[in-house]
Amino acid sequence: MVDGLQVKKILALIPVRLKSKRLKEKALLKIGNIPMFVHVYNRTKFSKLVTDIFVCCDSKKIINEGKKYNVNCIKTKKKHENGTERILEAYSKIKKNYHLVIDIQGDEPLIDPSHIDYIIKFHFKNPDADIVLPTLKIKRSKNENIVKCVKDKNKKILYLSRAEIPYEYKKKNNFLYKHLSIISFKPDALKRFGKKKKTNIEKIEGIELVRALEIGLKIKSPNLKGDSFSVDVMRDYRLAKKKIKNDKLFKIYKKKILIN
Repeated sequence: MVDGLQVKKILALIPVRLKSKRLKEKALLKIGNIPMFVHVYNRTKFSKLVTDIFVCCDSKKIINEGKKYNVNCIKTKKKHENGTERILEAYSKIKKNYHLVIDIQGDEPLIDPSHIDYIIKFHFKNPDADIVLPTLKIKRSKNENIVKCVKDKNKKILYLSRAEIPYEYKKKNNFLYKHLSIISFKPDALKRFGKKKKTNIEKIEGIELVRALEIGLKIKSPNLKGDSFSVDVMRDYRLAKKKIKNDKLFKIYKKKILIN
């Protein structure tokens, strides 16, 4: 038992779509001879608190590939514009009750399962939060693929942006807080999000969780340590292939799924 939390039911959902824009069919790209989304699924299995795991995808091609690696998949519609909408559809198809729903993006092939457990524990310790979104402290970056966060002293998220926030107007600021791709939802909060149409600032920023802020949901954000990155462009893909060679978890699950 981990902090008495194994009596809680935690659902991990990994949203994946075939037609990615910046890197063609990136979910199926091989890293160490294993498709990217399969890495995410197997690393999530190392979580000590997650009860069930499903990949939520829009393609039979992904489902068929998942079967080769014993990945549980749920078919979802193609029309979803973001991962949060996709996991909501998948969640509605699962006829079970859960205490938390964890959104784990399918493009982080080196995700740390201890981060997943930390977020779950943090959410139970902060029941006032509708959503928990962790951050990493990084050097200032103009990279628009990195979503930056600003938060108050109580770890409540104030705003999310692709811009370098907070803006250096009166004082230099060498660091930013980077949005990580593990998001914990209370089930009711996920449903409330799904009932609302895309909001104005969400359309401008292109960040779905801005909608949660606009409709009044409370997002809290603990800081995590370590390293994490999503595979968005070819440079990221090359980096993932390089890093996986020395990854300890990879050496364990590679043997288990009989990939040579």
